[in-house]
Order: sequence, then structure tokens, then C-alpha cells
Amino acid sequence: MRTSMAILREGQRIRDTYVVERFLGEGAFAEVYRIEHRFLGRQAMKVLKAEGMTTDEIEGLLGEAVLLSRIGHPNIVRVFDANVLDVRGTHFGYFTMEYVAGGSLGDYWRSYQDRFMPVKEAVGILKQTCAGLSAAHAENPPIVHRDIKPQNILIGYDGAGLRVRLSDFGLAKRVNPLTLLASSRGTLSFKPPESLEDADSCAADVWALGTTLYLLLTDTLPHPHLSTRDVSSAERFLRPLRPAALYNITVDAALDGIISRCLARDPGERYPNAQSLLADLQSWSPSDPAHDSNHQSDTTKSAKHALGTPSPVDKVAAAAAVREALNKAREPGQLMSAADILEEALNKDPDLRERYEPQVKLWRRGVCM
Repeated sequence: MRTSMAILREGQRIRDTYVVERFLGEGAFAEVYRIEHRFLGRQAMKVLKAEGMTTDEIEGLLGEAVLLSRIGHPNIVRVFDANVLDVRGTHFGYFTMEYVAGGSLGDYWRSYQDRFMPVKEAVGILKQTCAGLSAAHAENPPIVHRDIKPQNILIGYDGAGLRVRLSDFGLAKRVNPLTLLASSRGTLSFKPPESLEDADSCAADVWALGTTLYLLLTDTLPHPHLSTRDVSSAERFLRPLRPAALYNITVDAALDGIISRCLARDPGERYPNAQSLLADLQSWSPSDPAHDSNHQSDTTKSAKHALGTPSPVDKVAAAAAVREALNKAREPGQLMSAADILEEALNKDPDLRERYEPQVKLWRRGVCM
């Protein structure tokens, strides 16, 4: 939900190149909009909030974002452009990136409502996330993300199926770590104890990956009772970790061991980077694949509330979006736009996913049936 007046408005033209279509959401550091590029079609624009930042600081944050453009990994969101714009006498940094219509992993996880996400699917999403992050960690010096959480992991489709893209690298690098930790319940829960001392590292990213996998499998957070008071004492982070299998019986001992290593209190006992975590995830296989059912959560009352109250399902809007997508797919040259609209519909009403997911995959391959 928007907490203040938006930086941009719908229909606004920027540099005679972009038209703002609609507001998508906001985080601690930026607002995100869906835009239309004059020649290249639909993209996303992230506008950095300028409160208390100088032009040099804005350019520094943009430099971190633009760094992504040279990695070129399929599991890292592509960055197209970066610049500074003036709105109502204030300078704002922005960058444009590929638009992922399906939304964030947080949205995708919530779509399972009172059911756990299947273990194999959750691990598959983490594998792709690790693959993208591995490319960043392999840089010299390593590129540390610093703010991995479901809101910064984008989920969409391509011709092969579900594709994960990691976004928002480095935006927190020049920000006071206590400000970042206190910015939201979710962010605090995805930061390890040593981050209180501004000790972000590849191992800190691994902690966030482990927290994400734990959430996908259990519908809760490893340390669910953290609050903004906890930034004053790392000891509050060190409550005993409850194994994921206590919440979800389809999590086997081997996977629980991987999660526990990700969430080790001592960063030296964790996986040192995303590459080493990915190697263990790739070698893992479920002990009883038939048991990995999409079953109802044993914690139905708290299911999918770990990151706040989810938005209600809008079935009417979803059905209207499906009709719009099917009609647009019949228009010449509009297949990718139709796929975007259909992905948005699946986000509004996940009950449509089983019926229309195959359609999205076909459209992403350029096949209209």
C-alpha cells in the first residue's frame, strides 16, 4: 500500500521515451511502476526515494543497480537504463528493468493460501535464485545482495516454464544497517545477527536464502517474533531454530540439514556463498517423492500471514483479465502483452493457475492456440 503521495503519476511522460502506465508497489528505498518504452515495449521502472539523499548519493545507488547489467544471468533481472529525473523540484534516481508480470515470490507463495508449497517446487525456486546469486558471488570482488527476501525475487514464465529473477542488488549498501533492519518486519527477519555490525557478506546472503526456503516450506519465519526492538541486541536472534519438519512433515532430514546450515548462528559455519549452497541443493533429492503432496497446512490460522496480511483474492478482476488476455492474443503482434496480462490474472486468482499456466508457457514460446 502507498504510504504517501506517489512520485510519478499514471500517464506521465518521462524524457519523451517512457509513459507511466501504473503504480506497482513500493519498498523502503523505491517505488516501482509499469511503464511503456517508446520503442521497446513494456518495462518496469524503479524510482529511488530521495529523502535525505544528495545527488551524489543517488548516483552511487544507481551505480550499484547498473552493475547488474554486465552480469547477464537468466536468473538476475535485466537492467536497461539508469538516470536522474526531476519531479516537483526534487531529483530522483531511476532505473528501468525487465517487467515480470507474475510478480514477486511473496505473491506466488501466498497463492497457495492454506496449503504448503510443494517441497520440490520450493527447492526448484531456491535453485534458480542461488544460480543467479552465484554469478554475483563469483565476481571479483563478490557482489553481495544485502536484501534478499521474497519481495525481491520475481517469478514469471518463459518458454521453458517457471523462471526466477533476483532483483534489487546493492540498493542497501550505502544505507545505515539499523535503518534497513528496522524498515519492515520482513527485512529484519531476513538479516543475520552479524548485520547489526554492518558485516554483510556472501554468508549473510546465504542466511537470507535459508530464511526464504524455510518460509516457503513452513509458512512461518525461523525467528517469527523479531521486532524493531531487536536491532539493539543480536542475542534476540539466537533463539533455538525449530526444524522445518516440525511444521511440514514432507520436509526430510537432509533438506532440514541444508536449511540449518544456512541459518547457523556463526557465519563461519554457514555455506560460504551461494555456489556451495546450490551444489547441495542440486545433489538433494526427496526421500519419498510420492509424499510431497500439496496438502493443507497444519497451521491454517497463521498460514501465509508471516509477512503481513495478504490482499484478498479478486476473482472478478482475474476473470476479466483472462478475457482481456485471450482477446489480445488474437491481435497481431500482441502475444507477449497477452501473456503479461494472463500472468497478472493468475496472481489475482491462483485457482486459475492449473487451467491457464500451460497457455502462458505456449504464448511465451510464441505459440498461439
